[in-house]
Amino acid sequence: MRTILIATAIVCAISLGSCSDESGPAEPTPRQVGVVVAKPEPLVQGGAITGEVRARVQTDLSFRVSGKIIERLAEVGQSVKAGQLLARIDPEEQKADLDVAAANLQSAEAQQTQAQLAFDRQQSLFRTQVTTRAALDQAQEALLTAQASTKSAQALFETAQDSLSYTELKADADGVITARNAEVGQVAQAAQVVFTLAHDGDRDAVFEVVESAFLRPIDGDGTVALLSDPTQKITAKVREISPTIDSSTGTIKVKVAISSDAPIPLGAPVVGRFNYLSQDVIQLPWSAMTSKDGKPAIWIVDPTSSVVSARTIEVADYETGSFVVKSGVSAGEVVVTDGTKFLRPGEIVSYVKEASK
Repeated sequence: MRTILIATAIVCAISLGSCSDESGPAEPTPRQVGVVVAKPEPLVQGGAITGEVRARVQTDLSFRVSGKIIERLAEVGQSVKAGQLLARIDPEEQKADLDVAAANLQSAEAQQTQAQLAFDRQQSLFRTQVTTRAALDQAQEALLTAQASTKSAQALFETAQDSLSYTELKADADGVITARNAEVGQVAQAAQVVFTLAHDGDRDAVFEVVESAFLRPIDGDGTVALLSDPTQKITAKVREISPTIDSSTGTIKVKVAISSDAPIPLGAPVVGRFNYLSQDVIQLPWSAMTSKDGKPAIWIVDPTSSVVSARTIEVADYETGSFVVKSGVSAGEVVVTDGTKFLRPGEIVSYVKEASK
């Protein structure tokens, strides 16, 4: 019985093998891919960039003399008026200097008065031939010296007055305090920034962007919108593009003018969009990009044979969701945009013919 079963199994195996040989290898199913036809299209809209709103004019306020801060009268976010007192340092040293300067001025004025009287006396005596010309000249020289001393003492007195006034830090314009860098009890050095004041008036939307974003010429105005409410768009014009690159961030600073009437608060995060001068370019989605020999490439489909081949390209610009081809692809060529990860050169693919028209 066991021998019969073994013989039956051998016969079945031989039969199956012969059937397999007769049918031959199965044809592989072509890989389904998504395609798009490369064609020049006008590129106008630039990518979105984010930034923040800052005052057009912003100043750092500091004391012009050193001293211990004894009073601070302003807070961050507070609106101030021009001439408003913001902080004060201990004025005792400056008051003492002013007292010394005042005393020196009084002494110099007294000496000038005595010299003037002596000169007038010598003039009167010289007219009556009672004194000599040398005595008159000596009196005149003493008067000139006294007058110079008085002028010097007057200048020192005024300098001491200015130094005393420098112990009070005042706002130089109407605006909003945006930063505070000192507290009561701290010893502030001369020229040390104590407050940052954003002046009232027109504002700028400031963006830190990569240099390539503004290599193309801008066409007219752009739009600025609050990040929290993109539906409210405000027309804005590029006012300034920094000619240098920030070494720490590798970006350039772009300032866009915003009217003071615009309902955008100071410091608010915003989104800016700008229109480039219209030009025809071949633009492909990011999904179409692959790599060949370490360089950007795309897959091209031969319409007659449906065979794919990888081709290196040169990218002119990267946009949001797409890239602009500078060279390497011509108008009318069929480019694979979906299913590029597992393709091999010379592979036959299947795609919707209507998508390539």
